[in-house]
Amino acid sequence: MMHKSVAIIALTSRGIALGKSVQSWLRDSGSQAEVVSPRDDEGVTPVSSVSAYVERMFRQHDAFIFIGALGITVRAIAPFFGNKQIDPAVVNCDENALFVQAVLSGHKGGANELSLRLSRFLGAQPVLSTSSDVQGLWPLDILGRDAGWSVEPKGNRSLSFMMADFVNHKRTALLLDVRDRVTDMLERTVPDFVDVYFDYDTIPFDSCSLLLAVTPRIYNPSVPAVFYRPKVLCVGVGCEKGIDPEGFMKTFETALPELGYSPRSLHSIASIDLKSGEPAFNLLAERSGVPFNCFSREELETVPDVPTPSETVMRKIGTPSVAEASAALLAGDASWLVPKRKYALPGVEHAPRYFTLSASLLAGARRRGRIAIVGAGPGDPELITLRGRRYLEQADLVLYAGSLVPEKLTHAAKPGALVRSSADMALEEQIELMQQFCRTGRFVVRLHTGDPSIYGAIQEQMELFDELGLPYEIVPGVSSFQAAAAALRTEFTIPETVQTIILTRGEGRTPVPEKERLSELARSTSTMCIYLSAGIVRKVQDELLQHYPPHTPVAACYRLTRDDQEILRGELSGLGDLVSRLGKSNTVLLVVGVALQVRGKRSKLYHPVFSHGFRAASEATEAEP
Repeated sequence: MMHKSVAIIALTSRGIALGKSVQSWLRDSGSQAEVVSPRDDEGVTPVSSVSAYVERMFRQHDAFIFIGALGITVRAIAPFFGNKQIDPAVVNCDENALFVQAVLSGHKGGANELSLRLSRFLGAQPVLSTSSDVQGLWPLDILGRDAGWSVEPKGNRSLSFMMADFVNHKRTALLLDVRDRVTDMLERTVPDFVDVYFDYDTIPFDSCSLLLAVTPRIYNPSVPAVFYRPKVLCVGVGCEKGIDPEGFMKTFETALPELGYSPRSLHSIASIDLKSGEPAFNLLAERSGVPFNCFSREELETVPDVPTPSETVMRKIGTPSVAEASAALLAGDASWLVPKRKYALPGVEHAPRYFTLSASLLAGARRRGRIAIVGAGPGDPELITLRGRRYLEQADLVLYAGSLVPEKLTHAAKPGALVRSSADMALEEQIELMQQFCRTGRFVVRLHTGDPSIYGAIQEQMELFDELGLPYEIVPGVSSFQAAAAALRTEFTIPETVQTIILTRGEGRTPVPEKERLSELARSTSTMCIYLSAGIVRKVQDELLQHYPPHTPVAACYRLTRDDQEILRGELSGLGDLVSRLGKSNTVLLVVGVALQVRGKRSKLYHPVFSHGFRAASEATEAEP
């Protein structure tokens, strides 16, 4: 969490110096921070008594950082303790910046997180004493806070007692009705005393002591429970013009729970643009803290097959649906948790008294089969992204481009996952296999070499995914042109020499547009990275020589970052001979340009006489931008 207002309390000159450094770091992070001390010093807020200052400001700051002895910190704050719901974060750091310790409000107030961040900045040892942090368990009181979840304990035990049960490893059931990045983390880090369920009706409550449930639904379990309410409900609304706002609010607040859903999971509301000024809808958005969106009649008409179209609405407004269509557009998914329901305000006998609502689940939150097109990187298994690696470990099917992606990358797959090379499969076979897994609720990783957006042949796959309604995402990867720059120890963009990188291929069996022929692109003499062209290298050389000087440096790079990587350097006039010496035609990247040998060109970004938004020039005369 971000602490907006922080007091840094220092008692000695050494502590003040450290405090000013911490103050600058906090301000760079977007926090308001002041250094407070009974000692006079430039830029310090002077106080006659630290205890009096703490008494006056204990509820005004989000966090306090004491620099000095831990005992002084404890004595200064002890008289003002409240409870974990209202206490600010308190952190202690010694004057030598050896240790940073969370003292008060570790979870709720964010002292643990602040201690970790501050220790990284100072190079200090963080000291955390809360049981969940010591054991590496989930902090139940703030779980999902950064993702907007709210926490709702339920049962005959307080949250503190349920947290105690959890850190004492009582058998726990984890229900995941939806998915997001936090639930992905939970599945990945589940402790051995926690069992994961995706269907409430399958939970054996007689064999567990605690339920953790990530869900917008309302349940009544027989064991103590902590409900986490992710904001995933998209609600469409319609009403008679001028409906009473307070009466509408009271009825709406009871309607969702009666339908089995928690109002805390409300993500957004929407209606037709004719209702943009409706006081009742604006009041709902304001009190719920969610956006109120409006759609045009034309937009609402694009939603197919609404469950309950209305001839009356069609006659009056020109579209068959407002509430259901609005919910679907908000969610990005034409399916409904709650088809249109009509409500009348109690005690109101005449118009305006009716409103309608419908609810859909945010598209990305639905637990269903999905596909991730993952960039594997240039070959070294350590150069796949963290997300790509995590997805490989979670996937039920790993379909990898076996002619390009090293097989050892797939060793990260979990036991029981199906791992298949697509080298001998036509596109239709690949799609059929991925569809089988996706339709049965399983997770598919389609693993491509490098970055999938560069000669990855993913466009045709995505078109078929769209046609079949298969959800997918793309995970970027490190491209071989980036691996080439690293291996060649060069920067492809040199100040005042070359500022453009061209990624392209020569014309072989696959034609290229006339204006993108190498002879045309070569006019710029930019750094050029040429893929899939080692087999036609003589033609490539002839086209490039039309504009690049013959002595232009080149490199032929084979299987970059892999165990058998090989790189040969030379000049453009000998590029064909260079590739012949290499003796390879596949997985070869050709790099051309003066950037391969330029040294001594300094950028202005870090020059001491150049100022910018983050740093002032250090000399009287600034460099010209």
